Amino acid sequence: MNLFLSGLARAVAETFRFPEPILEIGSYQVEGQEHYADLRSLFAGKDYIGVDVRSGPGVDQVADVEALPFDDNSVGSVIAMSTFEHVPRFWRGFEEIRRVLRPDGLFFVSCPFYFHIHNYPSDYWRFTPEALQLLLEDYPQRIVGWHGPRKRPADVWALAMREQYPAITPAQYSHYRKLVDRYAHHPLRLKRRIRYSLGRWLCGRGPFAPYLDRNRWDTQCRSSL
Repeated sequence: MNLFLSGLARAVAETFRFPEPILEIGSYQVEGQEHYADLRSLFAGKDYIGVDVRSGPGVDQVADVEALPFDDNSVGSVIAMSTFEHVPRFWRGFEEIRRVLRPDGLFFVSCPFYFHIHNYPSDYWRFTPEALQLLLEDYPQRIVGWHGPRKRPADVWALAMREQYPAITPAQYSHYRKLVDRYAHHPLRLKRRIRYSLGRWLCGRGPFAPYLDRNRWDTQCRSSL
């Protein structure tokens, strides 16, 4: 999780209806990220369940996304941010989420692309925007986005709605984009910005674009309704 994704989550939570119960996959609060990675605070008063493969802060139930302990069609919304790179058989996790989501359910997911190998229990995968489109092709409505350079994004994300979720309106999609522009920022410290700008001037844009352009973003909305 980073500051850009934290702002993105706020924009999504303020734009779209998240049916209850809301299930967060990978809810463990990593030390040092508590002030911006607490997604539960965006859904105050709602039935919210934090799930992770280890117990700890933010975790209500220990479970594996590859075999979720929930009945078919029993969950209203699923959130999985910066999680699926750590899931060994990620495709099983996507299948399990589809299984437990109600027909009016919503799935919000983000995954890194240009990021160092990191964290618990290990780091297995990277995802492109096209990968999320493919993995979510059974959902009739999908919004897929990315931030950073188009050919080397920092993170990609998607909102996927099942068949009975209300149709996304143009006004709603426009509002979502306005809020992403307002909230989603990952600023560089001044010294790094100067260093990377100097490096770009000396060596060309390519090596430094992932850092200097990480606040650039775009989304695509697809619907078969």
